[in-house]
Amino acid sequence: MGYTSRPARASDHIPENIFLVGLMGAGKTSVGKLLAQRLGKDFYDCDHEIEEATGVKIAVIFEIEGESGFRARESKMLVELANRKNVLIATGGGAVLSVANRKLLADRGIVVYLRAAPVDLWRRTRHDRHRPLLKTEDRMARFEQLFAERDPLYLEIADIIVDTGSQSVGALANKLQHRIEEFKEQAGER
Repeated sequence: MGYTSRPARASDHIPENIFLVGLMGAGKTSVGKLLAQRLGKDFYDCDHEIEEATGVKIAVIFEIEGESGFRARESKMLVELANRKNVLIATGGGAVLSVANRKLLADRGIVVYLRAAPVDLWRRTRHDRHRPLLKTEDRMARFEQLFAERDPLYLEIADIIVDTGSQSVGALANKLQHRIEEFKEQAGER
């Protein structure tokens, strides 16, 4: 497993905010809930918050408004969530497509990239029928395409990069907790 981090940018951060980024199926929500509990933070899943605000599922938003309509809603929700204090936020996999979103995340907290290989993402989501971007005949090819497009964007803003592999949620949360503590120490935020 690779665990890396960029040099700390303490002056750029709200140190108590943590953003999890990565492709769908990387574990942002599962790990995020457990990690937030361990760190004493309020947890928010951006996609869930959009569904709560609109009263409909993400798939319905995609059907009615298209991806661009959903992305506009996502950006608005990210601004609202990122302005809160002491939060851990699981972002949507495509949140990084917007330059403004990438800047917001990088400026407003510690960005953790949960990096997973396309084959692992395919395995984790192969029975999921609710993800609009996976409504395709060849899901594996779709994950390879999304990874190629988005991996450089995640890497651009990540303070901490963790290869998720086949770790349990608990083991991954433990490792992330240690990496975040190390990052804060390096940044002089403790």
